[in-house]
Amino acid sequence: MSRDKPNILISGTPGVGKSSLASLLAEQSGFTWINVGQFAKEHDCLGDWDEEYQSHDLNEDKLLDLLEQVQKTGGLIFEHHVTDMFPERWFDIVFVLRTNNTTLYDRLKERGYEGKKLEENLQCEIFQTILDEAREGYREEIVHELQSNTEEDRSENCGRIQAWIQQWSQDRGKVRPTKRKQT
Repeated sequence: MSRDKPNILISGTPGVGKSSLASLLAEQSGFTWINVGQFAKEHDCLGDWDEEYQSHDLNEDKLLDLLEQVQKTGGLIFEHHVTDMFPERWFDIVFVLRTNNTTLYDRLKERGYEGKKLEENLQCEIFQTILDEAREGYREEIVHELQSNTEEDRSENCGRIQAWIQQWSQDRGKVRPTKRKQT
């Protein structure tokens, strides 16, 4: 697949700062930010309401069919808490944000998370479930863990990702076009 700009996946447990980082990165890089949950709402890709988790299931087939076309352009920042639903070929790099449990607990309580939803999201972070899923679903060299506890972390992470984008672009310019025999 040939793109002029890379596609990036930012993932992590709810509350780790995905949206915050993705919006800052989009603002500073000029890339387009796609909040996958919001995209699903806007394109009628929501499934049934899950009363226990107080959220909608996703119609993944419909969502992925729509995103398949969108991702071809490159220059996109996908932000979602699930990594294993996307084809590896869509992304040039995957960043999984991690947050310490006390900070995450406070952030989730501020959002109104409680009961099973709160417990399971905290356990997901404790057991690094999202990171493990990313490592299982994508090549090891494209998955990177970033700490996301403070505003300083967010700023530093944005700078790191921008440096990676710049390096990707420079390396991309060094790749020779496919050799073809003259006919």
